[in-house]
Amino acid sequence: MRTARFGQRLLTLCVGLLIMAFGVAFSIKAGLGTSPISSLPYVVSLFTPLTVGVATIAMHCVLILLQILLLRRNYHPVQLTQLPVAILFGYLTDFAVWALQPIPVTSYPESVLLCLVGILLVGVGVSCEVNAGLVTLAGEGLILAVCQTFRLPFPRIKVCFDCTLVILSIILGVIFLGHLAGVREGTVAAAICVGLVSKQATRLLFHPDPAKATS
Repeated sequence: MRTARFGQRLLTLCVGLLIMAFGVAFSIKAGLGTSPISSLPYVVSLFTPLTVGVATIAMHCVLILLQILLLRRNYHPVQLTQLPVAILFGYLTDFAVWALQPIPVTSYPESVLLCLVGILLVGVGVSCEVNAGLVTLAGEGLILAVCQTFRLPFPRIKVCFDCTLVILSIILGVIFLGHLAGVREGTVAAAICVGLVSKQATRLLFHPDPAKATS
């Protein structure tokens, strides 16, 4: 029974990663800016030989290293499972970007539509990943590490983390590309809407216990 339950949770995680990967790919295809967590790997992929997926893996490795440096003895080795999850997510992202290449985008309304699809998919994917309850992604893991180390509230650090990634994306884009890249109105929309979509997806797909939700 436990094995079946674990298999179900693992499948939920993998499906969530695939949905998120296509969400990122739709955002990239739209050209209106990616979500904050994807903005940095996307910009790096524009001025290096790395693909978006490989740049994502590299970023997650840095985030895992930062967790270890912050927590030190309090770091639980089980959190190293973030690494294979990051590798899987990175290659799924590259696959999704490749799969969407044939889709033509010829107007701003089409870009907006693809951007909205991307936000929707990322939100649903996050809901699946969280409700799988197996492992946190490296970004969320670093936020939790900062909260634990400095006794700060999660929402505040989450905002600071997203803003830091966006600022780094802007700086790198201006320095290496000479213009703003990967950060536009879609980035703002994703920052606002992904969490809302994730909450609604959790209610519809996973039917959380109302008593727990209100406690």
